Amino acid sequence: MTKAEKGDTVAIHYTGTLNDGTRFDSSEGREPLSFELGSGQIIAGLDAAIQGMDEGAEKTVTIPSDEAYGAHNPQQVQTVPRTDIPEDIPVEPGLQLQAKTQDGSVVPLVVTKVEDGMVTLDANHPLAGEDLTFAFTLISVKKAA
Repeated sequence: MTKAEKGDTVAIHYTGTLNDGTRFDSSEGREPLSFELGSGQIIAGLDAAIQGMDEGAEKTVTIPSDEAYGAHNPQQVQTVPRTDIPEDIPVEPGLQLQAKTQDGSVVPLVVTKVEDGMVTLDANHPLAGEDLTFAFTLISVKKAA
């Protein structure tokens, strides 16, 4: 059997769930997710769980938040006046926005609350602070050249 090692290109079919069983992502009905193992293209905990697996093997792992999207950082949440957001944008909880930082990078934001002319924006990844469970099958391993 071909074992997955750092630098190999692997493909997996997966389903990701939260602790309460809520499914947050899946490759079901799509092509398998393909990436270079150990390159940082996926969350660290899942990358580590795949290393050493045999092609065709199945596994279920629970990845703590610090090996996934990190802890929820309250400093990434801020409340701004509604007037700071263009009037033509209908702000409501769940709306995803983007802000440009001083260095030109783009930061995704989610509106979490709209109240009394103020809008609360969260720049944390939506899965920050969550432990994630992945059930997956290692579909293929293409050895590094």
